[in-house]
Amino acid sequence: MRLTCPLCGTRDRREFYYSGSEDYLNRPAEGAPIEAWDDMLHLRTNPAGVTKDLWYHETGCGSWLLVTRNTVTHAVLATELVAARKGGAA
Repeated sequence: MRLTCPLCGTRDRREFYYSGSEDYLNRPAEGAPIEAWDDMLHLRTNPAGVTKDLWYHETGCGSWLLVTRNTVTHAVLATELVAARKGGAA
């Protein structure tokens, strides 16, 4: 699989570290019960079809990417910088 980093261009997926689904960006609110944090950290979905995942460009520019891909066909549909998506904050 190849991923296109918006800063570095198309690279082999071995340059990147997979960090889970985009749900990781949606953390429980301050003061949320411990069960909410446990669910966020340990319960993962594994859908068949289009997903959005976090990838870290570990051996490249060090950017976090949001990758839209199809888990059935392995097609990468889009990549974007997480920092750009969050209004400039990493």
